[in-house]
Amino acid sequence: MSITTIRAVAPARVNIIGEHTDHNDGLVLPTCTALFTRIIAKPRADGTVRATTTTLGEAEDFELDDLSPLQTSNWIEYVKGIAAGLQEAGVALRGAELEIDSDIPLGAGLSSSASLELAAANALLAIAGATLLPDELARICQKAEQEYAGVQCGIMDQYALACTESGNALFLDCRSMQALQVKLPSDLTFILTDSGVRHQLTDGDYNNRAEECAAAVEILAQSDAAVKSLRDVDADLLTRQESELGDLLFRRCRHVLSENERVLDMVTALKAKDLPKIGSLLTACHESLRDDFAASCKPVDALVAGANDSELVLGSRMVGGGFGGCVLSACHSKDVIEVAEHIRDVYAAANGEQPWQHQVVPAHPARVTGE
Repeated sequence: MSITTIRAVAPARVNIIGEHTDHNDGLVLPTCTALFTRIIAKPRADGTVRATTTTLGEAEDFELDDLSPLQTSNWIEYVKGIAAGLQEAGVALRGAELEIDSDIPLGAGLSSSASLELAAANALLAIAGATLLPDELARICQKAEQEYAGVQCGIMDQYALACTESGNALFLDCRSMQALQVKLPSDLTFILTDSGVRHQLTDGDYNNRAEECAAAVEILAQSDAAVKSLRDVDADLLTRQESELGDLLFRRCRHVLSENERVLDMVTALKAKDLPKIGSLLTACHESLRDDFAASCKPVDALVAGANDSELVLGSRMVGGGFGGCVLSACHSKDVIEVAEHIRDVYAAANGEQPWQHQVVPAHPARVTGE
């Protein structure tokens, strides 16, 4: 039976903790939420992939026999990179019409780009009548973002969206790629509040942080040849090399090392259903991102502080690559209405309008939902 229409979907990613650790071979703990990129795909008789996004009201196309990367922030480059990666993996792609719709806020730190990548990968695979394992798809999508959009991202976003089971967080070791599903407590609720500050990761700050971490590794490797990434650095080595690193690189390293420890502590806290500890780890993460990694900004800091002014809020932090985007706050599920209202009031007092908010809801990983 010939394929006429394919429907593919991928959720948004919410990283509970483990920020800027994935591109340092570190530990992360993301989950998925019920915000989606949806693609309706139909085959074409030629070698053209034409994509239309209702979100932006734009249409772009490319040829399957001309997939050279342009490394621009244009959204079609993500789709083109996926096509190139699938062909490199041996998939005989067909031309396709892709109608893309998304309710994931762009630039909010919820990985709208990885969601687009996974939805497009599943759609193009299904049109070709082929399959690949979820972890292989994640690798292809990561490479596409690096080579076609110019973002030196780690594997977390793509792997989380491909592999996280509904209602769980994914404890992922980004070096060994060992993964563990961690059940989220039923009496814990996460609330996302958009700061309204937009930042493109391709603007440079994200890549600058990755480059700073790489520069620190070069210095530390001169003292210990076993150091290949910041994952290989312990607190003793970091302290001994503080003067060689200088203040800026020392603080970048300190964030990564301490954040890996917070991921381990968060896994323990989730398993123990220790909600106060969960909240304190979120706030500690934000302080480290703000002070050591310099990945926050004043409006986000103010929103975090204002949210935490309520005794019903367990803790809050910026979420995503940084420099804007959403704030993630944790609370007891019974308090979610009051907490959400408190945070909206904080935002409105500073900005004169109501923010976009979303309660994190379990979602299945990226998949084809039917023909």
